[in-house]
Amino acid sequence: MELWVYYLVRTLAFPLQWMPYSWIRKIGLVIGNLMFRCLGSYRKSVLSNLALAKDLPRSQKELLRIAKESFQNLAIVCLEYPRLGKEKALSPTIFCENPETAETIYKTGKGIIFFCGHLANWETLFLEGTNRMQGIAIAKPIANKRLYLWILSIREKYGGKIIAQRNAMAEGFRALKKGKFLGIVGDQGMPSSGYSSLFLGRRAWTSTAPALLAYRTGSPILFASVRRTPTGYTIRYSEPIYPDLSQPLDSAVIHMMDASLAYLQESIKERPGEWLWQHNRWKQQTPQNVYRRFRHDSLCLILPPDPRECLPLLPHLSILRTIYPNDFLLLYAPRFCHSLPLIQADETLFYESIEETLQNDYRCKLVFNFTSLKTIHRHYLSLSAFEVLDLPTLKTLAAPHLPPPLQDDLSEILKRALCRPGSLWQKESV
Repeated sequence: MELWVYYLVRTLAFPLQWMPYSWIRKIGLVIGNLMFRCLGSYRKSVLSNLALAKDLPRSQKELLRIAKESFQNLAIVCLEYPRLGKEKALSPTIFCENPETAETIYKTGKGIIFFCGHLANWETLFLEGTNRMQGIAIAKPIANKRLYLWILSIREKYGGKIIAQRNAMAEGFRALKKGKFLGIVGDQGMPSSGYSSLFLGRRAWTSTAPALLAYRTGSPILFASVRRTPTGYTIRYSEPIYPDLSQPLDSAVIHMMDASLAYLQESIKERPGEWLWQHNRWKQQTPQNVYRRFRHDSLCLILPPDPRECLPLLPHLSILRTIYPNDFLLLYAPRFCHSLPLIQADETLFYESIEETLQNDYRCKLVFNFTSLKTIHRHYLSLSAFEVLDLPTLKTLAAPHLPPPLQDDLSEILKRALCRPGSLWQKESV
């Protein structure tokens, strides 16, 4: 199967290497539209991620437009691989506005860390950089080995080298010490990292590898931005961000990461449709606790309107904050709950009628519906929700792990339905 996929991709890619970029982009717009319509899971992720970006306020119409543009951008990036591989000369297709910013540092024999994001065609950054300087970059291999070797041949055509993530720190350190540059695409969510910051208004976890390597080698970080133009791509470097070696490591790393991410955020705000919204930048969960199926970064909790059903639930809801301590949580509660202690939520909306919960809100990827209104299921699944869980479903999920004394304990039901054994609950010994 792997071999067939490789030959299929190479066959489809063959005519693209001879096409003008203007043709490739027109094809990309069409394919991007199809991807937006057909790839439901990715569409949900993109719409939810866009809606969660507090510093990027958009109307629903604009949100849908940017989401579609993001798919179009991704299609264009993929379609341009064969053309970039065949390109003999980068200029004037790829143009750097201020190459002297990097070259002045490079000529002194000092290494440079190029920090960038998945903006426009991010592949052009490494190609343009290695056309002028010696350098390496970090990239995650794809499963199809033949296809990845072809991609590597394009990325490394000017003498650069792509290194795997597992070797990034050691090989990056050696390259910087030799006066080469290191390219890092640093906009991936990394919940296992010890560093987080507000990114577009939401807490995001990020690898500190760029700043750690800068501090340990004395190399500056340059943010490299790229934007699509009518005739190609334009690259621009930021001012160098030097490590302050007089400061302790922790504070110096935070300063450099904050400065680097500030450049990235501004680039995204300028051209949001050219960013890769398909990845979950704000994911908060590591694989240790929550099952992958329920490992989402944005939740909605809807309480029933009847006090007889609602009040018994309230003492148990705090367990959701234990399971999802940092994730976005939207709470819909009936009006009579206004003066009652409730679960800590990022946003709490009190309703008079249960139908008020049927809002066109794209933020939530996982919905807990404790009402009997089935319309809620269809409504949120048509937006960005991957699943809508009601109480009977949660009980069914937890049943294999629930001993008889705990079968009506909602706290235990939630823990055992959503979390792996050995995390927030332990298997009972036989």
